[in-house]
Amino acid sequence: MTEYSITLKSVYSCPATELLKDVKLPQGWALSWHQVATLEALRDSNVDVVINTAMTGDGKSLAGQLEVLQGECSAISLYPTNELARDQEIQIRHYIKQFQPWNNPRVVRLSGAELEVYAENEGLRKGAAIATRTSQSEVLLTNPDIFHYLHRGAYLIPEDSPDKLWGRIDKDFDLFIFDEFHVFSAPQIASVINTMLLISCTNRRKKFLFLSATPEPQLIQRLEKAGFCCKVINPIEQNRYQFPDTLEQHKQLEIDNWRQVARTMQLQFIPLESTSKASETWLRCNTDLILKQFQQHLGSKGAIILNSIAAVKRLTPFFQELLQPHGLTVSENTGLSGKGERERSLSADLVLGTSTIDVGVDFKINFLIFESADAGNFIQRLGRLGRHDGYERNGQQIWFDGFIAYALVSNFLVERLFEGESAPLKEGIYDRPSFHTIINEKYRQINDFRGYYRRWGAVQSLYLGRKLADRTIQQQYAGSLEAFKKTCEQVFETTFNRVAAQVSSWAKDWQQLSGKKGNPIYEDALSFRGSSPLQCGLYDLTEINEADRFKTYDLPGILGNLEIEMMTEAAFMRSLQETKERTGQPIPKGRFAHCLAFMKLRSYREERLNWKFAYPGDLQPIADAWKVQVISGIEIWQPDNRWAGEINKRLRKEGLVSYIVRRPVSEVRQRLRLPMHFQIYPISDQYSFHDATAPYAIAFGQSALLLDTLTSWFKNKGDELWIV
Repeated sequence: MTEYSITLKSVYSCPATELLKDVKLPQGWALSWHQVATLEALRDSNVDVVINTAMTGDGKSLAGQLEVLQGECSAISLYPTNELARDQEIQIRHYIKQFQPWNNPRVVRLSGAELEVYAENEGLRKGAAIATRTSQSEVLLTNPDIFHYLHRGAYLIPEDSPDKLWGRIDKDFDLFIFDEFHVFSAPQIASVINTMLLISCTNRRKKFLFLSATPEPQLIQRLEKAGFCCKVINPIEQNRYQFPDTLEQHKQLEIDNWRQVARTMQLQFIPLESTSKASETWLRCNTDLILKQFQQHLGSKGAIILNSIAAVKRLTPFFQELLQPHGLTVSENTGLSGKGERERSLSADLVLGTSTIDVGVDFKINFLIFESADAGNFIQRLGRLGRHDGYERNGQQIWFDGFIAYALVSNFLVERLFEGESAPLKEGIYDRPSFHTIINEKYRQINDFRGYYRRWGAVQSLYLGRKLADRTIQQQYAGSLEAFKKTCEQVFETTFNRVAAQVSSWAKDWQQLSGKKGNPIYEDALSFRGSSPLQCGLYDLTEINEADRFKTYDLPGILGNLEIEMMTEAAFMRSLQETKERTGQPIPKGRFAHCLAFMKLRSYREERLNWKFAYPGDLQPIADAWKVQVISGIEIWQPDNRWAGEINKRLRKEGLVSYIVRRPVSEVRQRLRLPMHFQIYPISDQYSFHDATAPYAIAFGQSALLLDTLTSWFKNKGDELWIV
């Protein structure tokens, strides 16, 4: 197919026309309109929630920290990835050094791993460690997972009162900031709404700030339904961006103190077949293009963002061998990259990565090659380019001489964008908002699972309500409990009694199936990102740094892409302890507590190996139930895997929260517009074991709950599945 190229105009952000009283800035600094508007909204006593939708690279993070930098506010900032939190910690410390607020705010970053190491070093329980670290900071950078679980009592012991942690933390901090929140889906939005309602019902009014160029409409609608007064700061709607066409217009905007937030770039569309290795093959066949970029544009730095970790792992050594003879460094940044490797990637000439680098991390690059899975993903990844004029190396400033991106996309998308009489794009020049609108209209839109709020959102509300009714705090929060219950029932359109009956029914079903106490479905509904019943511990022999060799990865990814060797849990933990003692480096081990199995990672497969799940009985009645169920006895089928038998010994014992659909997985993914990393896989039963294509699809954990919300889209008519 024909390759097409367009030019995207640069973007300038409007300066603030006037500064609020008492705002002190470093000498020579000026704020953008949206930054002052955000601060003004946060200071407005009538506003509870502020949503800043400024474009990528326009200083949303500074807008969130402005009040802190005046020395008048303590804030908790929540980031979806630890990588982004690490990046922002550096930025905030830099701001504090420049602004020099009178109280010299203390900055603490807290991830799950750092919390575990700190608790172990200090001889503390995790709850006590959280209490200590939060009391030592005016700026706390963490992830929404920790924020979620501390409000649900996960770090407490049975003797503690439920509000032991959140009671003080929610009072001590004035502002709660959610950065890059658009990467989350309905379960996380429902979780955050529940937590916000808990805070607002038990404390004096607090402020909440969401920073996202593309906020989820369901978030705003539900918050307003809950009675929060929301203020949206939208520079695009207010015409606070300019997209100059000429050099004279550029110069005039700079004279008028408009700030450039995105540079002019060339965007080339590379049409590819929709096969698993199409992008990888194209990259191997077009090494001249990448090498020429470095040779013809000296000082270039680039990024390649792919959907598959395995592809990145295969391509990194390939490009290292290609580029190192030319004095160029190549690094990787994925969920399976060690900490040292991820840190090195920030300064490499070429970085290869996955979603770990497309969420907010501020790379200074002038060329980008990227895959994408949907419209939002495309826009997010493209936003990594054109944010900086250059970078500093060894004390010398290096300037970029242009910006270019290559979008590796399907033939189908290129046809929809460029071909036919009504094609919305032709080779020419476009501004960003117009282009983003076209991408949103023509590219794959993923399901927003809006039915989740009514079906599952109040499960967490019930849990929090029961905690507020605990005898140790019942009297203190009597009025809060009633207000919380009433608001949650209104927001999630159900009643606590109805949800309680459902929770009780799940517990009885699990008792009958397993003979055990517990409630796996309830536990999944209470989690933030879902449990990981298929997560395995990996000892990565391909990792250079010994202390970084201990990792986790989900079984489906292992089966398709990794060459492994089984280990016992005892051998894995013994190796971890020995490495820890030998290197003197802390290695958090809490993440391995609930692993399904333990393995040595020997290498990454050159070709993906086929596999499927298998069920020893009849799946028809399970699928016909059209509901989330706990299923045991599930196995894997993979004839070329000599470790399959050992994996199955462990797997078949597990009770897995599941949802079964009686259609092949590829069809379910396509028809229901499921996200790229949705946990849904092929499965056969005793009657379809030898079918070339597994006739059923199975979703696990939180993905099962999400699939359950789409049952109203299903109609059975004979053997056909219709979506309405």
